[in-house]
Amino acid sequence: MSDESLFREVDEEVRREQMEKLWKRYGNWFIAFSLGLVVAVAAFKGWQYYQARQAEAAGVSYITALNLYDQGKTEEAELRLADLASGSQKGVAALAKMQQAGIAARKGKPDDAIRIYKAIAADTAIGRPLRDAARVRHAWLIVDTAKTDELKQLLAGLDVAGNPWRAAAREILALAAWRGKDYKTMKTYLSAIVTDPETPPGARQRAQIMLGVIAPKLAKKG
Repeated sequence: MSDESLFREVDEEVRREQMEKLWKRYGNWFIAFSLGLVVAVAAFKGWQYYQARQAEAAGVSYITALNLYDQGKTEEAELRLADLASGSQKGVAALAKMQQAGIAARKGKPDDAIRIYKAIAADTAIGRPLRDAARVRHAWLIVDTAKTDELKQLLAGLDVAGNPWRAAAREILALAAWRGKDYKTMKTYLSAIVTDPETPPGARQRAQIMLGVIAPKLAKKG
């Protein structure tokens, strides 16, 4: 046996002895730590699965509530929505609250609807698009009575390129300008709706109609 082979064998033996000593001293701790890690991972995965199932169940319940409402079973639908609105699934709870507000508005209870929309818009745990949707619906409810400055404040930040609610915000602000007989400002908002390639067809059509309506009024002022 060469010196190199001998040294290698001795080195391996020394390391083996060191590992055995370490195992005898810390083996139980290592096993306990490993088991704890396995249990923790299993618990986390189990929680994820539970959350996914809960979210799925809440989603199904939400769709069921909408179907019940469409079928005229309003009382049963509203009870289900109320249960979802107070539940732990934030996304579905917010959607349920939006539906509650819409129902309140259709029942001629705008104050109740506005109260719900305000709560949704102020809840930072809810995604920004849904919070902005609540602001837009709130604005639609008061567009005939609110002052222009109040509507501008309510819709601040929505009338900008890239915001998915910009067409709705511009339409509301255009109507506010109409009430104030500010046809020039109204034209600005309506033109922005028409020229925006991402404007929904319905909103673009309404804007084109209104531009035709105010054209004679602008001509008189000019």
